[in-house]
Amino acid sequence: MAADAETTPLPKIVVPPPSSPSRSGKGLGDLPMRMVYRLIAGTVAVVAVGVGGAIVLSRGGDAAPSAAPIPSAAATAIPSLPVANGATGGPAATSGITPIASPLAGSPAASPQASSATTPATVTAVMQAALSDPRLRQLPERDRGLRRLYGRPTAARGLLKDDRSGVALPRFAKVWKLTPASPFTTRQMLPKINGTSFRGLLVTCPVPIPVQESVRDTAFLAARWTLNHHPSDATISWTASQPLKVGERDGWLLGYTVNYKIRGKKRQSMAALAVVDVARDKPALVFVTIPDTQRAHWRDINTVMSRIRVL
Repeated sequence: MAADAETTPLPKIVVPPPSSPSRSGKGLGDLPMRMVYRLIAGTVAVVAVGVGGAIVLSRGGDAAPSAAPIPSAAATAIPSLPVANGATGGPAATSGITPIASPLAGSPAASPQASSATTPATVTAVMQAALSDPRLRQLPERDRGLRRLYGRPTAARGLLKDDRSGVALPRFAKVWKLTPASPFTTRQMLPKINGTSFRGLLVTCPVPIPVQESVRDTAFLAARWTLNHHPSDATISWTASQPLKVGERDGWLLGYTVNYKIRGKKRQSMAALAVVDVARDKPALVFVTIPDTQRAHWRDINTVMSRIRVL
C-alpha cells in the first residue's frame, strides 16, 4: 500500500495563455470612410485659417506706425542764437554753438569777437536795445532832407583831413578852434559859455559803435551814442534822415534836435551826423552839435554836411 501511494503521478497544472487586452474604443480603421474624409477636411480648414491669420497679422505689423517717429525739421533745427538780452530763441546748450555776447550785456567775459559786431546775433541785440531806448524814436519811414538852419555860415579855410577815418571836412576860421582830439581823431569847438559846460562840438572818427548791415541802421546807433555828449536827460527828435553820396561812396545823414534841461530850464541843441562807407575797417563818422545858446552858428551844420569829402 505504501508503494502505490508514492508512485502515483501528480495532476498537471495548466496555465491558460494571457488574453489580449480589451479595447475601450474603436480605432480609425473601425470608422466609416466618410467620417475619415470629414476629419481630414476639417483639419485642412483649421490650418488654412491659421496661416491666413498669420499673414494678416504680419502685414498689419508692417503697416503700423513706429513707436519712435522721425522728428520733423522744426524739431531738429538748431536753436536760434540770442535775439535779445538774456533771451534766446531756444536752449542754446543743445545746439553745440556758443553764442557771442552782446556788447550791451556788459559781461567781462564777453568774446573778443563781440567788438566787431559782424554776427547777426550781436547786430540784432544792439539794434533791439536801441529801438527800445525811450530817449529816441524810430527813424522816419520816408527820407527827409536836412533843411536850411538858422544863422549865418562861418567862413572855412580849406579842409581838415582825418587820415584815420578816411574823410575830410571844412576847417572853420575865427570862432571855431582846433582842440585836442582824443578820444576822437579831429575836434573843433566853439568858445565856452558862462554858466554851462555845453558848447558847439564838431568831431570825426571811425564809428564807435557796432557796424550794421545797413548804413542807415549804423547811423541810427551812432546818433544814440552821441547822447553821451549831451546832458543825461537828453532825448532826440528827428529832423532829417536821408541817403548821402560822397564821391563814389554811400552814406547816411541824420539831423535831429536834442532836448534837455539845464538848472531846471528847457534847452535844445541842433545836431547832425553823417556815416560814410570809406571802404575801411569801419565807416567814418562826422558829428556836429550846437546848443541854442550858440544858435547863431546853426547854419555851420549845413556847411559841414554838404562839404564832406572821402580821402
